[in-house]
Amino acid sequence: MSTVTGSTTSAIASAVATTTADANATVQAAAQSIISGSTNSSMDTSSLVTALVNSKTAGQSATIAAEQTADNTLISAYGTLSAALSALQAGAEPLSDGATLNSFSSTLSGSGVTATASTGAVAGSYSLNVAQVATSQVLTSAGYSSTKNLASGAATMALTVNGKTSTISLNSSNSTIAGIASAINSANDNPGVVATVVTGADGAHLVLQSTSTGASSGISIAINDSSSTDDLNKLAVTTTNGKAISSASDLTAQVLDSSGNPVLDSNGNPETYNPSQSTITGTGWTQTQAAQDAYFTLGGVGVTSSSNSVTTAVSGVTLNLTAAAVGTTQTLTIAQNTSSESSAINNFVSLYNTLVTTMGALTAYNANSTSQGVLIGDSTLSTIQNQLAKIVSGGVGTGTSQTTLAAIGITLQADGTLSVDDTTLSNALQNNQSVVASLFNSTNGIAAQLDDSITNYTSSGGIIQNRTDAINADLTSLSNQQTTLTAWQAQLTSMYTAQFTALNSLMATMNNNSQYLTQLFGGTNSAGALATNKS
Repeated sequence: MSTVTGSTTSAIASAVATTTADANATVQAAAQSIISGSTNSSMDTSSLVTALVNSKTAGQSATIAAEQTADNTLISAYGTLSAALSALQAGAEPLSDGATLNSFSSTLSGSGVTATASTGAVAGSYSLNVAQVATSQVLTSAGYSSTKNLASGAATMALTVNGKTSTISLNSSNSTIAGIASAINSANDNPGVVATVVTGADGAHLVLQSTSTGASSGISIAINDSSSTDDLNKLAVTTTNGKAISSASDLTAQVLDSSGNPVLDSNGNPETYNPSQSTITGTGWTQTQAAQDAYFTLGGVGVTSSSNSVTTAVSGVTLNLTAAAVGTTQTLTIAQNTSSESSAINNFVSLYNTLVTTMGALTAYNANSTSQGVLIGDSTLSTIQNQLAKIVSGGVGTGTSQTTLAAIGITLQADGTLSVDDTTLSNALQNNQSVVASLFNSTNGIAAQLDDSITNYTSSGGIIQNRTDAINADLTSLSNQQTTLTAWQAQLTSMYTAQFTALNSLMATMNNNSQYLTQLFGGTNSAGALATNKS
């Protein structure tokens, strides 16, 4: 079965005619060779055989070659079409899955806070005041000689953070400050503590820091030592979490004496502390940084977080707090990311127009040219053209509720391409997001419809694949025909070679006989031997 289209039929016919004419000319030359052979010239058997074989097979061979070329050209054309369709589908994807239309930008009027808006965000403006950031607890021990083992015999140290406990074994050979730090850091069940050694003028200090922030990240240590006089016992400590924060007033309280009276500082002012911070019980440590939650107000609402990366305060927005923001009031603004939307829509239009231009080139017709578009008149491409044009011109919805691309400044041109009015598009993105959302909704929006249709065209079992499969089947058939033709050419060559070799031998014998008879009886210009003897 041939898949050659009408646009290539004349080219095939022309190629066959030319090849056949060349073969006929060669046969005529071969015939003259036979005539020459009969007049005592040697006959070129190889040329004769080639000419006769070509005269019988040249037309069919040319037809096969021309159809193979046409089929390969069609496959290449469908590949070009498929690539343009896939590019459009990729460009439409951000508009078909709702990702771009749910894109928001976030800005802050001050410093110390960054915000990232993502899916689920809602446009709005909020007053933000950070009272304190979340911190992790840091404990620093007293100084010891770097070579001193704090345990004289077998002992254990149990570290607990937020309900998780790890117990390390110590003894008289591994309980130096460095040894304890190493044992803590290498523990497989480390509860979330990093130990370092800081050496000062008074010796080596063990510094412990919780790896997590928040009021519940305090470190408690229990020591079990066989000797009550070991310095290791001094490293026992109990951390008490700070008071839960319900308002900004929970961050400050006066220090009271045993009688309940305010304690005054050297300037006569009441001393204060932060009740939300952790406190410790134990003489062997200094709390150099307390564990505490972050607290801020957003739009007048108090928010507490154990982490400085806050994801629950505003839907779809992640806030990252730093100490630089404490004590300042700034404005958080969440807005639709119209820049990314505009870029995605314009990219979609550009890729659609590229597809239209590609299809136009594949179906081009020029009355003054013998070369036309490869897919001119092709039903597969016509189906795709019509369906895509129907989608982009049809809009979304029905009746009075139907919305078309023209509502956001995108119109269909006479040549099938789309044109964007930047002013109308910008106005729609700024002031009419509901229309944009309707046109590009993820269920039956323009981009979603195109995505579904293109999938049907380009997927396995789609119309392009089916068409390509049919062409490949035809190429297989043509290849088989060429194999059969080649075998027939070989048979003809063998047969003609044998026949003309015999003819050539016969003609040589006849020529020798003719020369012998001439010698006996004479010819036109001479008398033969018999004639001479007779006289």
